[in-house]
Amino acid sequence: MNIHTPDITAIPERDEAEAALNVLRRWAKSATATDILELDPSVARLVPGSDAVDYPSFERDYPTDFTINEGYKDTLPDLQNGPSSLIRGAKQQIQHVGISNFRLPLRVQTRAGDALTLETSVTGTVSLEADKKGINMSRIMRSFYKYAEETFSFEVIEAALDDYKSDLESFDARIQMRFSFPMKVDSLRSGLSGYQYYDIALELVEKAGVRKKIMHLDYVYSSTCPCSLELSEHARATRGQLATPHSQRSVARVSVVLDEDAQCLWFEDLIEACRRAVPTETQVMVKREDEQAFAELNAANPIFVEDAARLFCEQLLADVRIGDFRVVASHQESLHSHDAVSVLTEGETFASDSIDPRMFATLFHVG
Repeated sequence: MNIHTPDITAIPERDEAEAALNVLRRWAKSATATDILELDPSVARLVPGSDAVDYPSFERDYPTDFTINEGYKDTLPDLQNGPSSLIRGAKQQIQHVGISNFRLPLRVQTRAGDALTLETSVTGTVSLEADKKGINMSRIMRSFYKYAEETFSFEVIEAALDDYKSDLESFDARIQMRFSFPMKVDSLRSGLSGYQYYDIALELVEKAGVRKKIMHLDYVYSSTCPCSLELSEHARATRGQLATPHSQRSVARVSVVLDEDAQCLWFEDLIEACRRAVPTETQVMVKREDEQAFAELNAANPIFVEDAARLFCEQLLADVRIGDFRVVASHQESLHSHDAVSVLTEGETFASDSIDPRMFATLFHVG
């Protein structure tokens, strides 16, 4: 005898579905409510005029005593790790997918050897191949918590990246960790001191098997316009007219790639390099003598935004621990209703034909 089994993967035609529906309705008319619930509660809705319950009676109280085992966990649905047939949209590779602004406290070591615990914002992403539906985001977070008790370093970041890159079976990955780093700064003349806070981010990028360690720093300073300074002095000299040059709070975002074979570049090292380039850093503790000193310091260091980019560049080129770099400077004008900006890059890492439309808007320092 030949037995022909239907192809259960074939999509039935409409008339076949209608015939099956009629069979199901005839069965439902003679079946008990229990039979229907055991098969599928929704079958009750197929019977015209039926008052059968089309869904089971669910428990509404939270089960505080419920426990799970491995067998139960295996039954839980996992749509993100489903087959490629569940992909919506174009089946294209995604360069970065992950989490942003995941916060946790991390211990950071200063150049002097002290340990600080700082609130850190973490961004972690991986590449996603075209034939994969998605990633398990929680694995990235679990990777960070595994190393949360260790003193923060690029080695710790690399270990976390190795873990979640392996867990998620991805080729490329990136971790960026942002925090506010405190550093005690002396006043110019009064002998006071206070804490200056620096926005710093550490980034580890792996692409095509090559890793880069990148440090980002926002350095905040005062910029006195050289042109405005000369015009003010001209009014004083030729007409006895009191005039003041315009100056403004300015921000430079300095991003550097750390040389793999060089000694450690401490946060303090990069901050001090910026201070050497542009010494008119905004002040923390100020008395009258400090304010006068700051006015003199600005007059001794008038600076256009182009000058700032090149002065930072000069210091970065002189440090053998630094490879590629980028300087983005924004002078938030007190004369104009717009900002003066400049971007200077060295090497291929930061070279780009396009600028993020909101990049300069993020160079705004809130005191």
